[in-house]
Amino acid sequence: MITTETCPGDTDVAVAAARAGADVVRGLYGRRLARIDKGAGDFATEADVAAEQAILDVIRAARPDDTVLGEEGGRRGAADAAREWLVDPLCGTLNYAVGTMLVAVNVALRDTAAGVTAAVADPFGGEVFHTDGTSAWVRDGGADAPLVPSPGTRLVDVNLDPPFPSAPGFRGVDLLAHPEFAARFRPRVVSTSLALAWVAAGRRAAYVTDGGDLSGSVHFAAGIALCRAAGCVVTGVDGAAPGEGGRGLVAAADAETHELLMSMIGLRRDCQ
Repeated sequence: MITTETCPGDTDVAVAAARAGADVVRGLYGRRLARIDKGAGDFATEADVAAEQAILDVIRAARPDDTVLGEEGGRRGAADAAREWLVDPLCGTLNYAVGTMLVAVNVALRDTAAGVTAAVADPFGGEVFHTDGTSAWVRDGGADAPLVPSPGTRLVDVNLDPPFPSAPGFRGVDLLAHPEFAARFRPRVVSTSLALAWVAAGRRAAYVTDGGDLSGSVHFAAGIALCRAAGCVVTGVDGAAPGEGGRGLVAAADAETHELLMSMIGLRRDCQ
């Protein structure tokens, strides 16, 4: 709950909302939960729904006039609102459902006047990564430390889940098989957008996924905001900036890592 301020800032609301969702996710972990089929092998659980409600309660209490777009409940409010919260209450549902503690709770506010404020909570690590759109921090045990990207781990997370809209030009599995990738990096597949927060924190050198324009995605908006505020290089797999018609996502700790990955992906717009 938000108790430290009578009029909390947007970052405080985002952090409190992400924490509320994380508390639910952690509290329901390990239970036998009903699944809600979404088709094509995708599903939600009772934890997804309950976590989204907890997040919504925090946002509604602090910002009753804002629009909210939740993965499970859809949009509440005007589609053209100047302020819209993007909520992914449990990113990594399949991980969670099979007893793997690699998940994230994503909360982002898109404000046409002020940019993007966001928080990403790790329910089991206890950390909340957050940004006001200018600087990026990780909160652990009540203390904030700045996020500092670094390619030093050489670990690159690649999302291998379908769909693959850029195939055959680009597929994540092909990147893993690229000789230069094997020589320069080590692959990881955690299947949650928590990996984006790890790029911002210097625990991953980069994250790569295919897809459409992900800047307005409930799954990716918070992680993109964190990476940008931390100083990462963030584009689509085709080199376009998110939100400018690009597709997919390449978030790298520095320009050199980004350049290497883009050379292996080979989908730059100026080369088509």
